[in-house]
Amino acid sequence: MKRSTIFDLIQVDELSATPKYLQLTNSILKAVENGRIKKNDLMPSINELSFELDISRDTAEKGYKYLKKMGVLGSVPGKGYFIQNAEIRQTLKIFLIFNKLSAHKKIIYDAFTSALGEYVVIDFYIYNNDFGLFKKLLNARKEDYSHYVIIPHFLEGGELAHEIINALPKDKLVLLDKQVPGVRGEFAGVYENFEQDIYGALEQAREPLSKYHTIKIIFPGYTYYPVEILKGCSRFCQEYAFAYKVVRNIAEEPIREGEVYINVMEEDLVILIERLISMKWKVGQDVGVISYNETPLKKIILNGITTVSTDFQQMGAMAARLILDNAKLQQEVPFYLTLRNSL
Repeated sequence: MKRSTIFDLIQVDELSATPKYLQLTNSILKAVENGRIKKNDLMPSINELSFELDISRDTAEKGYKYLKKMGVLGSVPGKGYFIQNAEIRQTLKIFLIFNKLSAHKKIIYDAFTSALGEYVVIDFYIYNNDFGLFKKLLNARKEDYSHYVIIPHFLEGGELAHEIINALPKDKLVLLDKQVPGVRGEFAGVYENFEQDIYGALEQAREPLSKYHTIKIIFPGYTYYPVEILKGCSRFCQEYAFAYKVVRNIAEEPIREGEVYINVMEEDLVILIERLISMKWKVGQDVGVISYNETPLKKIILNGITTVSTDFQQMGAMAARLILDNAKLQQEVPFYLTLRNSL
């Protein structure tokens, strides 16, 4: 096959969050599967790939090493690379789109990809909570994917998300993290029950909470977190006689003894901690702190911050299992309270 024709078959999408070496290997695997590249066809050199695709030499080399590990690519010293096995079949081709990159999303991604195994093509995109970009990426898809895996969180425009999602074949759809009102049909989902999760976690924490009189949840107007969290928190406070307040700007909020602060955004936690330290409050005695989403650092900061958190590893693994089993189930992911000294 002519080198120019091979380069026409290899695509590296700058908008994709999929590592470029995997985009390279996925393009070659697709071309092999479709018969566009055949057994014994000579492949471009690493230097040629780097030049023609405008990628680093290390990226090109990593892609070829991956294909050699899979047994698709062979090499002969002095002659170069060639296709030694054209029989491989990748039945799973997944369009994966997350609202943002974070430590928690990485846990989901790693668990998801690990559970699916090696022989899967994943095109991975990030839309940064931007509904316009979300719509553009889904409408621009050109592949015939076996599955569409979506985390649907938006700062604005989310009320129209169901229109975009409903255009997808439901037997190929997996919604992650939250349910989307208006999405019709039978499809798979792994979701958080945001209202019940926070309510249940606070119920578990009733004993350490008993030394406080007010619960304040830091919930800025720009957050993508669902308002169901506020409903669950408010319901708990009403039932157990706590004063309750939604704080939009923690930098300006008066902090008083006997209050518990729940943060959902990591940047708000930083501001809160800075203020507590400067005011010399004893955290866990004078003022309580509960933080959304478990991270290793929260075991250490302030001698341990109490967290409420979804099992993100489980979320990724559950989504992969739904795909592997071709199941159209709606599954609720576990949610945990981890009590530490901040409460």
